Amino acid sequence: MNPSEVIASVAGDLNSTEQSLDATIAHATTLIQSMIGARTALSLSPVSGAVSQAKAMDAIAALATAREAIVACHEELAKDHRRLGYGVYAAGHLNKPAESTTTPPTTGELVRESRLRAV
Repeated sequence: MNPSEVIASVAGDLNSTEQSLDATIAHATTLIQSMIGARTALSLSPVSGAVSQAKAMDAIAALATAREAIVACHEELAKDHRRLGYGVYAAGHLNKPAESTTTPPTTGELVRESRLRAV
């Protein structure tokens, strides 16, 4: 493989890892919402399930730490990339969308349109 292919492979894996962590954090927060909703639907005391909810929140905190580490890894890889003389390889979107953005959200989030309006 030539250097561009190697760099593209690592960049793709890095982007995939970042997206996976974000998706996992989103799913974990959905789990907590579900737990709270279930407790409410069953008319249970807020005390019931408190320990399991705390454990789920601990998991989210650990995922947030992992996300910080992968972002730091990204920054270091960018420095290494420049240090090795490869310059700017790919300056794409800061928020890299998934391949297909035509499907509506499934977890209750709002679809936001970015529009400017005259004041």
